[in-house]
Amino acid sequence: MIQVEGLTKFYGEHAAIRDLAFTIGQGEVIGFLGLNGAGKSTTLKILGCVLLPTSGRVVIDGHDVVSQSHEVRQRIGYLPDVPPVYEEMTVGEYLAYVARLRDVPAKATASHVGEAEEKTGLRDVHGEVISTLSHGYRQRVGLAQALVHKPALLILDEPTSGLDPLQIVEMRDVIRGLKGAHTVLVSSHILPEISQTCDRLLIIHKGTLLAQGSEEELSRALGGPSIVLEVRGDRVRALEALQGFGAVEVREGNGVLAMKVAAAPDLRPQVARAVVGAGLELLRLDANEGQLEALFLRLTHGQEVKA
Repeated sequence: MIQVEGLTKFYGEHAAIRDLAFTIGQGEVIGFLGLNGAGKSTTLKILGCVLLPTSGRVVIDGHDVVSQSHEVRQRIGYLPDVPPVYEEMTVGEYLAYVARLRDVPAKATASHVGEAEEKTGLRDVHGEVISTLSHGYRQRVGLAQALVHKPALLILDEPTSGLDPLQIVEMRDVIRGLKGAHTVLVSSHILPEISQTCDRLLIIHKGTLLAQGSEEELSRALGGPSIVLEVRGDRVRALEALQGFGAVEVREGNGVLAMKVAAAPDLRPQVARAVVGAGLELLRLDANEGQLEALFLRLTHGQEVKA
């Protein structure tokens, strides 16, 4: 669906993005994650045919975004960080206007508008003037305008920006509901807002793509999920009892042995039985999930985060 190769954009002597390369498959929901100023919006503007790259190539559904921008625009829906709405219009009027701009046939306009409103939860405010709506609903109107012509690809730049916690959850549910019918590329600088929604994540920092993969794949970069336990008893017996789990000793003190076991899937019941079966006293047994947040901080801040 999307192929990006060597994508670079300079503003004067400053490289906003440099040598980006990634692919996105049909029907995927991809999170584009990075701090403010990382290069997310620049990348999305190039994919949305709003901005020309300095070098590199982007192909969307077989069409080059520079030489075949008209064909690309027909296949994408783009929600910029500030939704492009006319506040004096009603929701229905505005979406019908956008549908006409997007060359939706007149006979199909009403059905396209209705479907976009249904997907974004706007049915009840169809006749409301946009200026009277809450910020959360205006953001939904922005999403609906990106959907109204039924594009194959949706590009959403910080769709939860400025929303309150409840509105963020609602927007996340709306985006999740688009999966399958559309390929979705959604950007954010806040990991929890998109990690639960997306199939894969692209992490960008200072214009460079630092990592990409599913949440599970990226979590494994931290060593993956594990079990942390503390036992009291003979050290040699404890290591022998947990040898089959690949246990490693973390520390020992005051007769207590702290250990860590790689655990995917969760092996706590088996570990507990092995400890008790060896005549040892089990003091602590906790699941320590691989922390994607820690990886994000490590990549973007150079911080070492203890697991």
